[in-house]
Amino acid sequence: MKKSFFWLLIVFTAAILVVGCAPATPTAAPTEEATEEAATEEATEEATEEATEEAATEEATEEATEEAMGMPAECEADEFGCAVIEPGTTIKIGYAGPMTGDYAAFGQDISQGGLLAIEDFGEFEGFQFEMPIQDTQGTPEGGAAVANLYVSDPSVVAIHGHTFSGSTEAAIPIYEDAGLPMLSPSATNPTLTQMGSRVFNRIAFTDTVQGQNAAAYLYNVIGAQTLAVIHDGGAYGQGLAEVVRDEFTTLGGEVTDFIAITPGETDYSAALAGLAAKAPDAIFFGGYYAEAAVLANQKAAAGLGDAIFFSDDGTYGTSFIELAGENAEGAYATSLIPPSSPAREEFDAKYEATYGVAPGVLSAFTWNGYDCVAALISVIKETAILGDDGNLYIPRGALVENVRGLEGYEGLSGIITCDETGECNTAGPTFYVVQDGEWVEAPSE
Repeated sequence: MKKSFFWLLIVFTAAILVVGCAPATPTAAPTEEATEEAATEEATEEATEEATEEAATEEATEEATEEAMGMPAECEADEFGCAVIEPGTTIKIGYAGPMTGDYAAFGQDISQGGLLAIEDFGEFEGFQFEMPIQDTQGTPEGGAAVANLYVSDPSVVAIHGHTFSGSTEAAIPIYEDAGLPMLSPSATNPTLTQMGSRVFNRIAFTDTVQGQNAAAYLYNVIGAQTLAVIHDGGAYGQGLAEVVRDEFTTLGGEVTDFIAITPGETDYSAALAGLAAKAPDAIFFGGYYAEAAVLANQKAAAGLGDAIFFSDDGTYGTSFIELAGENAEGAYATSLIPPSSPAREEFDAKYEATYGVAPGVLSAFTWNGYDCVAALISVIKETAILGDDGNLYIPRGALVENVRGLEGYEGLSGIITCDETGECNTAGPTFYVVQDGEWVEAPSE
């Protein structure tokens, strides 16, 4: 009995050892059918990804096609393309001028005139016009900065300005590259239309016209035989002063001095004292009212009390009288205030009712500010195309050409017709003199 149990134990132990040492069962190799199924699944995934990408491409193509269908052919052909004004957005005509600083009265006055033009004419095919206002402070640096700001806004299609010649000169190349037409109410330096610019135009008379007329008035009407000429060194003031100097000499007068002063200073007594020894009959100043007022205030103490003070359209306005006070009495200035008409009388009443000051008080360019915006709106309306997609398309290059091609536009300031250089008004100035603290029209003879 014990012997049998012993042999059973040996057999059981051996069986355990055999099972424990047996190799693992090998994994069966994938069948041909399973391989084909995996390949099919991978191909299906790749096809799905490819189909998704293709659908996205087709969708983008369809969207581009739909957009292209709404865009007029004129846009593709235009050198600068089109400004695209979507429904609910505005057509912008940007104003650029001094809104702060010593010459803010110019910017305030001109921009207010422009805003009334927006109110009167600023709707087209359901789209509204807008005139954003940017401050150049009247400087070249400010002019360039504002120009760069406007060209970065695709909804700006034209420029009302710039207001000062130096600011304008700095801005012209920037607008030239972007294809933005300019119509200035007041930048009068003659060289601005001699730069070969396609985009710059103006409705003010040039400084050549202003200077020649001023010199003739001084010599022929006032009877001055000797003249001291002062300027502020700027593009406007110096350019105008040079024209007056040359024309006065041509007429037979003597220019005793031709000097520059630094804008922004409060004491020009030394410069004036240097002129007094030659006792000129008159002093002509090319520049703006802030410096003109200082000169008027100090000329008597410098020994020039008997010299007539004569300046330009940059001095005309109430600001000069306010700054010079009693010393403004008897001073002359040029102006481009237009002749009276029913349209002007209606505008004058509306301007004063809206802003609480009569037009022509802050500057002589009130009416020009209105006319520039009104004329630009008229040209934009003639140039714009309403697309099938509801967008308004304005071909930029065509607009540049059409502003230069302005002809026979009847504004408050007169008939606006631009020549090939951008001169749109060659009318001469009107002369004013301060009497009893107010500007009144000076006698013509």
